[in-house]
Amino acid sequence: MSKEHDYQVTVRWTGDTGSGYRAYDRAHDVSAEGKPVIKASSDPAFLGDPARWNPEDLLVASLSQCHMLTYLALCARHRVVVTAYEDTARGRMQEAPGNSGRFTEVVLNPVVTVSDPDMADKAAALHHDAHEACFVANSVNFPVRNVPSIRVAG
Repeated sequence: MSKEHDYQVTVRWTGDTGSGYRAYDRAHDVSAEGKPVIKASSDPAFLGDPARWNPEDLLVASLSQCHMLTYLALCARHRVVVTAYEDTARGRMQEAPGNSGRFTEVVLNPVVTVSDPDMADKAAALHHDAHEACFVANSVNFPVRNVPSIRVAG
């Protein structure tokens, strides 16, 4: 029997000033009960505030987070001791005619540090399993590639 999970967020925008496409404020808040508010906007390429998160940033972050959390769970289950994890993920979006576009790929570049050199091969192999199990990567219609690096602490 499969389990189902529900997620609810609120996106709140305060309204148009009547000044036209180039002038309306793209700033908005993303919130969920009991969590800090995310200050968001559109991408600066679409006249958004570069100091705020945009949907494209959040999509890439979601893929990176999902992979990391899935990977860390698998490592814990296989007794691979990870002492550090950092990912500089990059997404590529291509605009299309008609004010549309789509992501063409996201590349995750996790750098994982393990405590024991004997764990390095298993740590590297678990990235494949994490990718296969990641809920978010399984939900998108573009490639999500992983280019992991494994380091040994010390």
